Amino acid sequence: MLRCCRSAERIGSFHRPSYRYLHPVPDTLTQRLKAEAARLGFVAIGVTRDIDDPLPGTRLAEWLGEGAHGSMEWMAAKAAWRHSPAALWPAVRSVVALGMSYAPPEDPMRLAHSPETARISVYAQGQDYHDVVKKALKALARWIVAEGGGALKVFVDTAPVMEKPLAMAAGLGWQGKHTNLVSRAHGSWLLLGCIFTELPLDPDPASPDSCGSCQACQDICPTGAFPAPYRIDARRCISYLTIEHHGPIPRELRAGIGNHVYGCDDCLSVCPWNKFAASAHANLAFAPRAELAAPHVADMLALDDAAFRTVFAGSPIKRIGRDLLVRNAAIVAGNSGEAALVPRLEALLADPAPVVRGAAVWALARLGALDAARSAGETDPEVLAEWAAA
Repeated sequence: MLRCCRSAERIGSFHRPSYRYLHPVPDTLTQRLKAEAARLGFVAIGVTRDIDDPLPGTRLAEWLGEGAHGSMEWMAAKAAWRHSPAALWPAVRSVVALGMSYAPPEDPMRLAHSPETARISVYAQGQDYHDVVKKALKALARWIVAEGGGALKVFVDTAPVMEKPLAMAAGLGWQGKHTNLVSRAHGSWLLLGCIFTELPLDPDPASPDSCGSCQACQDICPTGAFPAPYRIDARRCISYLTIEHHGPIPRELRAGIGNHVYGCDDCLSVCPWNKFAASAHANLAFAPRAELAAPHVADMLALDDAAFRTVFAGSPIKRIGRDLLVRNAAIVAGNSGEAALVPRLEALLADPAPVVRGAAVWALARLGALDAARSAGETDPEVLAEWAAA
């Protein structure tokens, strides 16, 4: 975990002169706050007072109007609160935007041509970022209250807060053409959190867009999830399909899933700004667990509920549950061309979860190993539809 910008050591009421000369003591609350945030492991810290900008809310309304959010009804349910920090909490005067690095030690694209390997998004290979980031945010919040007073609120991902536009307004980076935040120093590998406070903190300048003419993130997407630069259709996004979407994955998109079993980093991985992102700056909590860095798809096909809970304890993957992960693994198996996976897939034809059985039918058909006689006794309409299509 990065430790930098540490406050000068105090002796009584005085500073050590030589230490102060080498490391100037922050002399405003905002500067001291940033130093404390860095000490807690945040590598990107900024403040914005621009809490009433209507543009993010307008773009959100357009996106929701197109139905591009898919089945994420929670996006629409609290859309009014997402329009601005003031809409969520009228007392807010400043927003502290913070980023924690999860820059990977290896190129995530290295496994793109290993069909027997189940690829897991980089952020999910270590500890659950919700827990790690929130713990640091709460520690920083306690510091702010002790040093400056005022009420505040802490957010990381689960609240109706538009973290990326706020991070851009606070100078952490800009929303790239893949719609995620891009930092000059940390590339596309920042996990974001926000603190809303009543305090009038010193604001930072907003970050300019620095994507230029680059189209790498648009061109790499296997399922064509970008109808235009800076726009994403979640219904075609592999991260959405493998994490948020609870039914059968649309047949026309399954081949594009490739070997992605949980999330997708393709558009992030190819960003040229990543050349400045050092894995040495990444929080050690996000270091890949050995069993999640390059798991074999056969092992995921064999997961039952108990094994799933054991393997993914403390991981964000636990949030989707065993059935969706095995559904995804079956799609990956179907794309693999690996005949050795047929017995595992055949065993899933009797799985209690219809979404798993349906994915197994499709995968076996893709591998040319589907026995029509195995459909006897199936009653679920969606699974029967898979048999008919196969």
